[in-house]
Amino acid sequence: MKCRSCSADISLELVDLGTAPPSNSYLSPSALGNAEKWFPLSVIVCESCWLVQTQYSPSEELFDPSYAYFSSFSSSWLAHSERSVALAVERFGLGASSHVVEVAANDGYLLQYVKARGIPCTGVEPTHSTALATRLVAQGKAADVTFANNVLAHVPDIRDFAKGFAVMLKADGVATFEFPHLSELINGVQFDTIYHEHYSYLSLEAVARVFDHAGLSIFDVERIDTHGGSLRVMAQRADTGKRARTERADAVRDAEHHAGVTSRAFYEGFQRATERIKDGFLRFLLDAKRAGKRVAGYGAAAKGNTLLNYAGVKPDLVSFVVDRSPSKCGKLMPGSRIPIVDETHLKQARPDFVVLFPWNLRRELEVQLAYVKDWGGELVLPTDPPHLA
Repeated sequence: MKCRSCSADISLELVDLGTAPPSNSYLSPSALGNAEKWFPLSVIVCESCWLVQTQYSPSEELFDPSYAYFSSFSSSWLAHSERSVALAVERFGLGASSHVVEVAANDGYLLQYVKARGIPCTGVEPTHSTALATRLVAQGKAADVTFANNVLAHVPDIRDFAKGFAVMLKADGVATFEFPHLSELINGVQFDTIYHEHYSYLSLEAVARVFDHAGLSIFDVERIDTHGGSLRVMAQRADTGKRARTERADAVRDAEHHAGVTSRAFYEGFQRATERIKDGFLRFLLDAKRAGKRVAGYGAAAKGNTLLNYAGVKPDLVSFVVDRSPSKCGKLMPGSRIPIVDETHLKQARPDFVVLFPWNLRRELEVQLAYVKDWGGELVLPTDPPHLA
């Protein structure tokens, strides 16, 4: 395969998770008689530009009108977004004469806080980025600040996507990007964050190379704790931006180099580590079944679908999955076909264990689901399940 960014030949595999349906292709009950489409799910590493990327992605099957991810159902994510807007307003002096653009605006979770401050804003969805950016500029909508949170990994043509921001920014404009950090994925064995919707798994090293090609210059980088550990990268136009590069931007890239992100050894061993976690989770479910214990899940998240399908889990091992999103309730998890129900069902069924599939929201969910302890139930992380006798 050729690298999606630099077109170099790729031979280094990070991990092979077998096959799976697209992780957000939730099934309606009427579709149970139909076969699902399963696709290879493996990740490879370009040793030329160090972009880590999904080897195969069924682009025609992704992000259709039934796509069921909405950001506003997480209170912690809303709070994070409100803080991000407040920080940008203060740092970059945004006001009524500014213009903010968010790419991948989803359900308006972030721009609501921009609008509430009286700042003109535009929300767009990913498309042919340079063409869209040119149209926006022609309409007088060049951006003082752009937000692109958790979308950089979702675009097949990452170079074109980045180039669109260089076109869209005003001469002194700032583009901010948030994305899960590859170092956290590798070190934390976060293999369940791998699914077909993610075309790329991003280090600062790889992103810097993409941005250099696109005409963007990174001037600041923050480590943030969202999605299991992410980076917030701030960039400016390479031709007109005048902001000095911060020490912490250099520190993150230096840390990556010290860890070996540009070496083959950094990526070797990840396959074995994922298998250990998968095997441990499956052992827990089988032991619980033998002991007559009932297991349910919480959060019909893509993370959970990756794990469930990699481990071959079906409803005999996880009875149901609870989710707050009305767009998911009443449907079934893709592949495993586990029913998705609302929280009322959890309180009625009182399972012995509740697996928190979106483990990155652990703190929020432990508070939200504290009542599970009232019937002696236990909240379980899929990466660290209890050992049952």
